[in-house]
Amino acid sequence: MALDVFRGATMAAMVIVNNPGDWGNVYAPLLHAEWHGCTPTDLIFPFFLFIVGVSITLSRKHGRFPAILTRALKLVGLGLLLAAIPYFNFERLRYPGVLQRIGICYFVAAMAWQWAGHSTAPGRLRMVVARIGGLAAVLLVGYWLILLLVPGATGERYDLTPEGNVGAVLDRAVMGGHLWKPRWDPEGLLSTLPAIGTTLVGVLAGYWIGQRRSVASRAGGLVLGGVVLAALGLLWSLVFPLNKPIWTSSYAIYTAGLGAAALGASLWLIDARGWRWWTFPFVVLGTNAIALFVLSALVAKTLAYIKLPHGDALVSLKAVIYQNAFVPFASPRNASLLFAVANLVVLYFVLWLMYRRRIFLKV
Repeated sequence: MALDVFRGATMAAMVIVNNPGDWGNVYAPLLHAEWHGCTPTDLIFPFFLFIVGVSITLSRKHGRFPAILTRALKLVGLGLLLAAIPYFNFERLRYPGVLQRIGICYFVAAMAWQWAGHSTAPGRLRMVVARIGGLAAVLLVGYWLILLLVPGATGERYDLTPEGNVGAVLDRAVMGGHLWKPRWDPEGLLSTLPAIGTTLVGVLAGYWIGQRRSVASRAGGLVLGGVVLAALGLLWSLVFPLNKPIWTSSYAIYTAGLGAAALGASLWLIDARGWRWWTFPFVVLGTNAIALFVLSALVAKTLAYIKLPHGDALVSLKAVIYQNAFVPFASPRNASLLFAVANLVVLYFVLWLMYRRRIFLKV
């Protein structure tokens, strides 16, 4: 239950930050850092990747290569479909994306889990930690060295700017105009390597949860390990800044550490202390995370796509709803936030109906 609650809280935060009524009026914590730095909003995606890693180890069905590949391809395909809707302009279709990255990270982490062994016997702990942790370390340190040391075509080193980092150069060469921005993408190819590292930390956390120890001991271990990782991330950021768009290695372990600490706290509150009275809404959201992601994207696209006459112009259905139902009753920032909250409430009602009927969207 702790994992479902943590996943549900993460998804609820995603809906809130992705759907303000007016992007010009948003509280600072609900926005991404402009470039270097880390706001609460910048924790959402790495938390979800961390959760993916944990879920791999706690699944009752340890899938083999065909099942893992099929699930990864479904995630990538669903991400591309959502990117194509509603215009299906394949000449400008964005190839990278959130679900695409999740699919790739899931595939590598699940295969690493198969390689490391998923036994929870005490004698296997060191081997699993060495293999999974070693792979994560290689990816994170290797990515750091690539970004800082790989020379350009004329011998100069790349920098850490949006268009000047080596990842952006690679994305332009491989995917051309199929990026989020004309010359770079926050879910690019090279930055997927440290994102896999984030997922692998989740695998280690899930393996630790599966150990035969008291719930309090496992929760405490997660919190302690998470704090240590977050501190290491902050230290690393002194020479390799925290940065979500290029998913710097310091950002990867800092956010994974915070994710581990948050999951440990949830495990202690819910499973050790038994404080469950507040968990049901998050369980509803967390057990149908893919459905929530897809529905949220489709609702946002639909509200923007439908146009209604307003004077001599056409405006989106979202603008009509926002201007008439929210703007007159609150300050600009609060009205924008209330629109996002209302969006979450509507989506929650749909997922609650699905939960009651035991309908869960799986890939």
